[in-house]
Amino acid sequence: MMSRPETRYAKSGDVHIAYQVTGSGPRDIVLVAGFVFHLELDWDVPALAHVSEHLGRFSRLIRFDKRGTGMSDRVQVETLEERMDDVRAVMDAAGSEKAALFGNSEGGPMSLLFAATWRALDGDGWAR
Repeated sequence: MMSRPETRYAKSGDVHIAYQVTGSGPRDIVLVAGFVFHLELDWDVPALAHVSEHLGRFSRLIRFDKRGTGMSDRVQVETLEERMDDVRAVMDAAGSEKAALFGNSEGGPMSLLFAATWRALDGDGWAR
């Protein structure tokens, strides 16, 4: 079992979003989890830790707690667009210019919306 990664925080507007980065593969994967997720506690669940360890063997895995959950700021979640902005803020903080999104449960539809909305990172920032 790998050692637990450091939890860092990205700023999305006025909200702090907790995230962790593991692995060092040539591609970035952003895990967009469902409703029940906690960056640090999930390492105590063998099946969840195994998935993160496996993905980190061939990629740089970026995991985060959605706003209002886990170690992120406890705030009221208003829109899917706010959660999309959180993904962008985490990617920026982690230095990820391009990533595959791996969404499960309610993270799936948000990942699709993110991919359809944000085409690419250009020289001046994110382009719609």
